[in-house]
Amino acid sequence: MNLTRRWINAALMSGVVLLSACASFQAPVDPKVRESLVPTGTLRMGVYQGSPTSLVVDPKTGQRAGVALDMGPLLAQKLGVPVQVVEFQRLALVLEALKTGQIDFTVTNATEARARDMDFTRPLVQLELGYLVMNDSAIQQVQQIDRAGVKVGVSQGSTSQGVLTREFKNASVVGAASLKQAQDMLRQKSIDAFATNKGILFEMSDELTGSRILAGRWGLENLAIAIPKGRDAGRPFVNAFAEQVRENGQLQKSVQRAGLRGTTSAP
Repeated sequence: MNLTRRWINAALMSGVVLLSACASFQAPVDPKVRESLVPTGTLRMGVYQGSPTSLVVDPKTGQRAGVALDMGPLLAQKLGVPVQVVEFQRLALVLEALKTGQIDFTVTNATEARARDMDFTRPLVQLELGYLVMNDSAIQQVQQIDRAGVKVGVSQGSTSQGVLTREFKNASVVGAASLKQAQDMLRQKSIDAFATNKGILFEMSDELTGSRILAGRWGLENLAIAIPKGRDAGRPFVNAFAEQVRENGQLQKSVQRAGLRGTTSAP
């Protein structure tokens, strides 16, 4: 199935939500900037469910929250355009759609490898990277992970998969198609630990009875706004927007509303 078909299917399954952005903004936007950032006239933002950095849904109330989910409408408001929320099953599909210009915006970990395919603002938030294990696991600390026979789950196509595959000398890395599958793998003991940022790990642990997050960390994620390559006319506008939401408190409110844990202050 090609990317376009996957994108359409993901959108239909999840229900594309079209939000009206407020048409008022503080200063007129240069039409070239708007055309660069929003070539279709609608800001198409990509999210995936399960991470407070992107999208989480309260199972009791159905309330939706997430840093990406909040930042998209704010940027659209500044640009004076509507915003379309397009949901995908996992982050790798969001990044692929952004890379090919089928969406215009997301918030994700800014890495050197990803920067070859998309442009990032300065980091908004830093997140600790850690491991989720079951309570009866013999693994008590991060330093005990890289041992022979230990299987560590990661999201398929994630940065964690690439980094840990390179860094592990003894432990093996196992890809999971979704966070739900990763929870099942931990429960069934087909993996010994699951690795990602602690924002996601805390969400998983809340749902997975008898699990715990190891103290310490194995790295940091730099959460930033990402846009497709080739939209240079709009980059200064997005960079200024990123600084504004950091300074005016809108970013912090979004972090709190999403229940994002495991953060440190971005430099």
